[in-house]
Amino acid sequence: MAAVVPGLLKRRLGRTPTVPRVPRAGAVAPAPPKAEAAEAADAVQSTDGDALADEVRGDFAALRTDAYMGVPLIYLDSGATSQKPACVLQALTEYYEHSANVHRGAYALAERATEAFEHARSSVAELIGAKSPQEIIFTSGATDAINLVAESWGSANLTPDDEVLITVMEHHSNIVPWQLATQRTGAKLKWAGITDEGKLDVEEFKRLLTPKTKLVAFVHISNTLGCINPVKEMAEAAHAVGAKVLLDACQSVPHLKIDVADLDVDFLVASSHKMYGPTGVGFLWGKSEILEKMPPWKGGGEMIKEVHMDESFYADVPARFEAGTPPIAQAVGLGVACDYLLRLGMDRVEAYEQELSKYLWESLSRVDGIKLYGPPPSMGSRAALVAFNDVEPDIYPQDVAGVLDADGVAIRAGHHCAQPLHREMGATYGSARVSLAFYNTKEEIDKFVEALEEALETVRSGDACVFDPDDPDACNCSSSRMRS
Repeated sequence: MAAVVPGLLKRRLGRTPTVPRVPRAGAVAPAPPKAEAAEAADAVQSTDGDALADEVRGDFAALRTDAYMGVPLIYLDSGATSQKPACVLQALTEYYEHSANVHRGAYALAERATEAFEHARSSVAELIGAKSPQEIIFTSGATDAINLVAESWGSANLTPDDEVLITVMEHHSNIVPWQLATQRTGAKLKWAGITDEGKLDVEEFKRLLTPKTKLVAFVHISNTLGCINPVKEMAEAAHAVGAKVLLDACQSVPHLKIDVADLDVDFLVASSHKMYGPTGVGFLWGKSEILEKMPPWKGGGEMIKEVHMDESFYADVPARFEAGTPPIAQAVGLGVACDYLLRLGMDRVEAYEQELSKYLWESLSRVDGIKLYGPPPSMGSRAALVAFNDVEPDIYPQDVAGVLDADGVAIRAGHHCAQPLHREMGATYGSARVSLAFYNTKEEIDKFVEALEEALETVRSGDACVFDPDDPDACNCSSSRMRS
């Protein structure tokens, strides 16, 4: 491990990460926006699950990068954002080198852009088992998608006599929109808690359901606890009282095989940047019979059939909810990321990540003096992520993550946009979190655990930049930037 001395964490912020140690591929030849990228995705070959990471790592430039000169990057923060395969980057380049708007131009370049954009919609639909690509609405991300439902469906359907049910383990993006929606409509917001084992209290969730419950919104996989919620059971209970169901699938779509028909939810949201696609785009899936009854949320071009000075007539779904010029390049990149996942096979991805999940938990369980959050693998399948804290209350996760960074190990520290959950767990200042993807290896887990043991020793000894929760901006190291 690189020696950590006082001030090192401050000084390293001035360093510039080195370029990948393996040269990138050469220039991309002109082509329609999706053609070569699709070929790159098709080039992925099927092998045994244990070899999956070795098979795909060459597709991800960041995994061949030094965090600092001579310190290889070990990227263990895919729960926050994933790395992007070369075919996705290539698709972005191809679009921007041959740009045109979609659904408007009567010339070849525009037609190719539209084809690539709509192909992306079809790829997303295929990945999640949607009945039709027209059920996929592109948004700026999962947060935008939840707000769309809260504003459009919520404003049209919630009244002061109604209730919305969520859970304490939600990401802020699945809490705040419902706070705003219930404040706006007068409806009541309720939430279910967690068990002592760190799972959702499903029995409490069911008890809170009443005939007044109009919508339930919950996460498929907790981004902190790693537990996989029983979606079908919860959706069935919600539908029994006449409620609609919104599923936050940001942490599940990239890691599990999803079939919306089988889950029987009414809405599903996810973000591209967590599923190996570009930032700035996500999607809402909804049952067509529900979407068709929802009023527009944003007004402008694209979402209309006719505009008159005194009234407008709106387009059909999905255009009704895609006002203005859409995130074309980002959507194309998301589509290629979906093609990449489909070619790998989500059954295979899920099986390999379950191996990593068990290995990660078992490895961290052997580290002295830390508390792991969430249910162990012995209680059922869980995601390949673990949040943890030092059992000593004055050892902050921000310091642990900062020292690990000096060794090239990238993990998350803070509340992971889940402050209510951390309060429920008694983790006032957040937690440290390691989150894996199919491109990670058991060797990386071993290196992380070795570095973690030394980092804990360093932080416990006081020989590191110390995070001050009362004045988080007092130091200039990464600790001060890990609060949300």
